[in-house]
Amino acid sequence: MKLKIKKPKVVVAMSGGVDSSVVAAILKKQGYEVVGVFMQFWFPSGETYGENRCCSLESWHEAMEVARILDIPIHKVNFGKEFKKKIVDEFLNDYKKGQTPNPCVACNKFIKFDLLLKYAKTVFGAEYLATGHYISIKNYELRIKNKKQKVFSLNRPKDKQKDQTYFLYNLKQVQLKHLLFPLGEYNKTEIRSLAKKLKLPIHDKPDSQEVCFVGASHNEFLKKYLRPKAGEIRDEKGKVLGTQQGLPFYTLGQRSGLGLSGGPWYVSNINNKKNILIVTRDEKKSKIFGQELIADKISWISSQPKLPLTCQAQIRYHAQPAKCKIEKYKNKIKVKFVSPQRAIMPGQSVVFYNGDELLGGGVIS
Repeated sequence: MKLKIKKPKVVVAMSGGVDSSVVAAILKKQGYEVVGVFMQFWFPSGETYGENRCCSLESWHEAMEVARILDIPIHKVNFGKEFKKKIVDEFLNDYKKGQTPNPCVACNKFIKFDLLLKYAKTVFGAEYLATGHYISIKNYELRIKNKKQKVFSLNRPKDKQKDQTYFLYNLKQVQLKHLLFPLGEYNKTEIRSLAKKLKLPIHDKPDSQEVCFVGASHNEFLKKYLRPKAGEIRDEKGKVLGTQQGLPFYTLGQRSGLGLSGGPWYVSNINNKKNILIVTRDEKKSKIFGQELIADKISWISSQPKLPLTCQAQIRYHAQPAKCKIEKYKNKIKVKFVSPQRAIMPGQSVVFYNGDELLGGGVIS
């Protein structure tokens, strides 16, 4: 009789959504000892449960129901204090500095794959942490100083429409050996079908799209916490055309919501010192398109590659990867694109790829 070898304990970050729920089901079927953890974050209104959609009271109830159906334990952990300091406060500080932050990158770096990973290992004694990210993790052996060493790589998943590699460039080898990403080999329709087959009530739950903690309106959140000042809208020659409601509400290349006649008008520059929004009719001849950027806070998935390096770079989540050359620039890096890129925004991440393999990334400065 062949004995079934029990696999290690894995903590699954369960949000009450379809992706993380199916991850728990897949890993249990594979023989892992699965423990669910529901993370509770900060809420704008200050109460225990509020506007934060990814950890609402409804989501907690949904996660508990999934755990009951799968017959796995689930626990709630409150990371509200850390989330407020590392994610929300920095989000607002970046806007004050005239940048366009990416809180999902920061949340993955500081909360999910730092705090939660440590929590999974120390509190539950888990070997692994698993999440519902669509990303493919692979490993191979590399000879380093005459010793064989297992090296992990991160790659775009099967479902390119759900690819979340852009948000995970800060992961390190020491973390990757403790991470599982089961959804990398599935597409979203397959995951929903699995959830329905398992009779999980969340099988048709809509995906979350916006920043989780801002509530129903991104602009209302910024109004409440930043109280932006109205100012002038000018064309590139300095002519006053109208009034803007506060610079954090606008982004480079924006066309809609400017309230100007005689357009189309595009945001071509944002002057934070003088609180002026500068617009143009000629998109292609303005500062909207750029061919170079400087980035700092650089992180590489494996060892730092030798520079200069030719690869592809992505300047925001939904942007197309573009061929570029990376060079050293003081204690930062300079990225030179083969063709001009639209709306390179300080505060956003620039992420580097070799084909489907994620190499690393940094923050546009």
